[in-house]
Order: sequence, then structure tokens, then C-alpha cells
Amino acid sequence: MSILTLWPALLLALLVRTISPTVPLPLTFPVPAGVPNQLFYLQRDPNTNTVIYQLNVNSAGQVDADEPINVFWLRYDEQGQRKDLNFIQRKFAYGLTATKLAPDKYELKFAAYNKVPFLLMKSSVDKAFHVFTVVGGKQIVLTRVYLRIEGGTFWVPNVRYIEFKGWNAATREPIVARVSV
Repeated sequence: MSILTLWPALLLALLVRTISPTVPLPLTFPVPAGVPNQLFYLQRDPNTNTVIYQLNVNSAGQVDADEPINVFWLRYDEQGQRKDLNFIQRKFAYGLTATKLAPDKYELKFAAYNKVPFLLMKSSVDKAFHVFTVVGGKQIVLTRVYLRIEGGTFWVPNVRYIEFKGWNAATREPIVARVSV
């Protein structure tokens, strides 16, 4: 079959996707770059704005024990500027609480979902801080978290799954793991 034979069908499909509000175009998510001490980032539907989780260090390079992680937006839908989370976002959605467990080791809990434990700690391999979690029996060093949201409300979004991306802490191989919610 030639492209000329398929052209009317392709054009119709493109027009339907362009004018139909019920058939959303898939989002292309940017990969944040140039953020010093970035630990991981979070992306979710319905837009490309990205939440950055950054190691909070003082001028001497030491982790701030009271607030080891800075959390903020990169507002890609608004020219990519940095913006702090508002109170509701920090306390009920994307914010983290950190509890110091030992020197250079913190337990982290997301405001909206605390069923998956996270640890901020130094890696024995590269001696740098990373955020670790265990999914499917494998310890993952996080680089990205993605929330697939389909409808719901402002206070109760319908999260279909959470996808964790990073590398296997034991083998250093790339890994992607999904958790149904």
C-alpha cells in the first residue's frame, strides 16, 4: 500500500485529533537539565510542568538536616521558569517530609502517597546522595517519577499508576517499574 492510498485516512485521523476535545494528543515531556544537585523529578498529566527534587546543601556542601530536599516547579508551560510549590501542593500533593534516621540517611514521605518508602542516602558506589526505593523486590535509585492521571477532581485525582524510573542499585542497569494505585 502506498502513502498516496493512505493519505486520506491519515489526514482524517490528524483532523479528528486536532479538533476533537475527546481525543487528546499525547504529551511530550521534557527532561530537566542543568539543575544542580537534582535527585529526581516528577511529571504527571495533564501538562508538562515538572516538579524537581533537589538536594539542599549549604555553602560548605553539607546537607541541611532540617530540610534535606528542595522541592519546586519547572513551569515548562510558562517558559520553563522556576516556581515554588504553593501551600496546597506542598502539604497535600508533591511535598516531602524527611526524618533523619542516621548521619547521611533520611526517610522521605510524599504528602499525597506514603505507601512506598523512600530513602535519601549516600550511595556506597559513588558516595553521592540519591533517593532509593524498593519496587518489585528491587532497590531503585530514582531519576524520574511519573503519575498517570485520568480524570478525577482537584482534591482526588484518578491516579491510574505510578511509574518509577532510575537504575537498579545492585546492577546499575536502567529500570522502569510501575505500581498500580
